[in-house]
Amino acid sequence: MLFDSSIRKELARSFGATLVVLVTIVMTMMLIRTLGQASRGSVNPQDVMLVMGYTVLGQLPTILSLCLFVAIVGVLSRMYRDSEMVIWFASGRGLMSLLPPLLRFAWPVMLAIAALSLVVWPWANQQIQELKSQYEQRSDVDRIAPGQFQESSNGSRVFFIDRDSPDATSASNVFIATNEPTKETVTSAESARLEVRNGDRMALLFNGQRLEMPLGKPGLRVSEFKEYGTRVGDAKSGGIDDVALKTRGTLELVGSSIPAFRGELGWRIGLAFAALNFVVLGLAVAVVNPRAGRSSSMAFALFAFVVYYNLMTVGQSWVAAQRIGMVPFMLLLHGGAFALALLLLAARHNQWSIRSLFSGGHRAKTAAKGAA
Repeated sequence: MLFDSSIRKELARSFGATLVVLVTIVMTMMLIRTLGQASRGSVNPQDVMLVMGYTVLGQLPTILSLCLFVAIVGVLSRMYRDSEMVIWFASGRGLMSLLPPLLRFAWPVMLAIAALSLVVWPWANQQIQELKSQYEQRSDVDRIAPGQFQESSNGSRVFFIDRDSPDATSASNVFIATNEPTKETVTSAESARLEVRNGDRMALLFNGQRLEMPLGKPGLRVSEFKEYGTRVGDAKSGGIDDVALKTRGTLELVGSSIPAFRGELGWRIGLAFAALNFVVLGLAVAVVNPRAGRSSSMAFALFAFVVYYNLMTVGQSWVAAQRIGMVPFMLLLHGGAFALALLLLAARHNQWSIRSLFSGGHRAKTAAKGAA
């Protein structure tokens, strides 16, 4: 049908333009955020663009859902504004008959959203986590530049070395100042070496002196040593226990009964159901009211999108806290949103209104009395 193909082409143009704009905005925001993480030492400055790319890739399900919603509302609102919908209704077709062409356009996008949320989202987060872990799990000796004071990864130590060493795991003339809740210590040594013992990264200091000053108490403790070891972090590990929840594979979440895993699984599956609900809701709310302005339906669409995704986030935390089960929550939120969108669409398709319902009931009562 000519009308179906034309509306799908217009939806594709609007969807593409909205996608370019939103991706540009998200990339700019992620670039600023990633640069901030790099300045704090959480991300390697050389991996800024890579981390930003993985972050944007992980956010694509949300971006695609918003683009789909905005495209449907924007195109249908323009059709109302240009009286194209009047021609559609005059041909004997109702608002409900627009749903099949919208679904034919939206099903590849919904399929992409499901694939991105179930597969790409955990993979992208895992890649980001690995990049951060590789950078953060460097030895504190590797962080130090000769002749400069450098803070450790956790901020509790300050290091200084006098000159560089040809070995990446050793240093010479080392100075370490440590700030602990109950005391402050200053340690100096002629040399240091990094080793891994029992899964911990240890810095071994040789031929040095240690000054210990308790906080809030008088006194100073001085000790000399030939060899002294201090823990500087955990050894590099690729174990799954060190990976954040959002990096877990979807199959692992499906086979687990842990509440936090069920909440994450419900959130991922909910992204696909949300896209379907946005198609139906976009058709139901797309209308132009001359008194309310041209952007009223678009403002309502953005507000509905924000509320919907906030409810999904709240529901994820509720499932993780065992306040509600995953399946009941998904039925309540996504099933309720789908039923509400269909009800609103049916009301507009059949031109229901509160006044017509009351007037219809009044006429029925009058007719019954007349028959009696």
